Amino acid sequence: MKEGVIFDSHAYVKRLKVVGFTEEQAEVQTEVLSELIEESLATKRDLKELENILKRDLKELENNFKRDLKELELKLSVRLGTIVAAGIAGVAAVVKLLSH
Repeated sequence: MKEGVIFDSHAYVKRLKVVGFTEEQAEVQTEVLSELIEESLATKRDLKELENILKRDLKELENNFKRDLKELELKLSVRLGTIVAAGIAGVAAVVKLLSH
Protein backbone atom coordinates (compact mmCIF):
# COMPACT_ATOMS: atom_id res chain seq x y z
CA MET A 1 0.00 0.00 0.00
CA LYS A 2 1.31 3.47 -0.83
CA GLU A 3 2.40 5.72 1.97
CA GLY A 4 -0.40 8.03 3.01
CA VAL A 5 -3.25 5.91 1.62
CA ILE A 6 -5.23 4.25 4.39
CA PHE A 7 -7.50 1.38 3.45
CA ASP A 8 -8.77 -0.91 6.19
CA SER A 9 -9.16 -4.12 4.23
CA HIS A 10 -10.35 -6.10 7.25
CA ALA A 11 -13.19 -3.65 7.91
CA TYR A 12 -14.08 -3.67 4.20
CA VAL A 13 -14.30 -7.49 4.16
CA LYS A 14 -16.54 -7.37 7.22
CA ARG A 15 -18.85 -4.79 5.61
CA LEU A 16 -19.15 -6.85 2.44
CA LYS A 17 -19.99 -9.97 4.41
CA VAL A 18 -22.69 -8.07 6.32
CA VAL A 19 -24.47 -7.26 3.05
CA GLY A 20 -24.35 -10.85 1.76
CA PHE A 21 -20.94 -11.42 0.15
CA THR A 22 -19.31 -14.74 0.85
CA GLU A 23 -15.92 -14.71 2.57
CA GLU A 24 -14.24 -15.51 -0.76
CA GLN A 25 -16.17 -12.81 -2.67
CA ALA A 26 -15.39 -10.22 -0.01
CA GLU A 27 -11.69 -11.08 -0.01
CA VAL A 28 -11.41 -10.96 -3.82
CA GLN A 29 -13.30 -7.66 -3.95
CA THR A 30 -11.04 -6.24 -1.24
CA GLU A 31 -7.90 -7.47 -3.00
CA VAL A 32 -8.97 -5.89 -6.30
CA LEU A 33 -9.83 -2.60 -4.59
CA SER A 34 -6.50 -2.61 -2.75
CA GLU A 35 -4.65 -3.10 -6.06
CA LEU A 36 -6.60 -0.25 -7.66
CA ILE A 37 -5.75 2.04 -4.77
CA GLU A 38 -2.10 1.04 -4.93
CA GLU A 39 -1.81 1.56 -8.69
CA SER A 40 -4.10 4.52 -9.28
CA LEU A 41 -4.16 6.95 -6.40
CA ALA A 42 -1.50 9.60 -6.09
CA THR A 43 -0.04 10.23 -2.66
CA LYS A 44 1.16 13.56 -1.36
CA ARG A 45 4.68 12.32 -2.06
CA ASP A 46 3.73 11.50 -5.68
CA LEU A 47 2.26 14.97 -6.12
CA LYS A 48 5.32 16.63 -4.56
CA GLU A 49 7.65 14.70 -6.87
CA LEU A 50 5.52 15.73 -9.85
CA GLU A 51 5.56 19.35 -8.67
CA ASN A 52 9.37 19.26 -8.41
CA ILE A 53 9.69 17.77 -11.91
CA LEU A 54 7.35 20.41 -13.34
CA LYS A 55 9.25 23.22 -11.61
CA ARG A 56 12.54 21.89 -12.99
CA ASP A 57 11.11 21.56 -16.49
CA LEU A 58 9.60 25.07 -16.37
CA LYS A 59 12.91 26.53 -15.19
CA GLU A 60 14.71 24.77 -18.04
CA LEU A 61 12.11 26.04 -20.50
CA GLU A 62 12.50 29.58 -19.13
CA ASN A 63 16.29 29.39 -19.45
CA ASN A 64 16.03 28.09 -23.02
CA PHE A 65 13.57 30.85 -23.89
CA LYS A 66 15.87 33.53 -22.45
CA ARG A 67 18.84 32.10 -24.38
CA ASP A 68 16.86 31.97 -27.62
CA LEU A 69 15.61 35.52 -27.08
CA LYS A 70 19.16 36.80 -26.56
CA GLU A 71 20.29 35.02 -29.73
CA LEU A 72 17.41 36.59 -31.64
CA GLU A 73 18.21 40.04 -30.25
CA LEU A 74 21.84 39.61 -31.30
CA LYS A 75 20.86 38.54 -34.83
CA LEU A 76 18.45 41.46 -35.13
CA SER A 77 21.10 43.88 -33.87
CA VAL A 78 23.58 42.61 -36.44
CA ARG A 79 21.01 42.87 -39.23
CA LEU A 80 19.91 46.33 -38.10
CA GLY A 81 23.55 47.39 -37.93
CA THR A 82 24.09 46.11 -41.47
CA ILE A 83 21.01 47.96 -42.70
CA VAL A 84 22.08 51.20 -40.99
CA ALA A 85 25.62 50.88 -42.39
CA ALA A 86 24.23 50.26 -45.86
CA GLY A 87 21.91 53.24 -45.48
CA ILE A 88 24.75 55.50 -44.37
CA ALA A 89 26.90 54.30 -47.27
CA GLY A 90 24.00 54.99 -49.64
CA VAL A 91 23.45 58.48 -48.25
CA ALA A 92 27.19 59.17 -48.45
CA ALA A 93 27.22 58.07 -52.08
CA VAL A 94 24.24 60.30 -52.90
CA VAL A 95 25.84 63.27 -51.10
CA LYS A 96 29.08 62.67 -53.00
CA LEU A 97 27.23 62.53 -56.31
CA LEU A 98 25.28 65.68 -55.51
CA SER A 99 28.37 67.60 -54.44
CA HIS A 100 30.09 67.15 -57.82
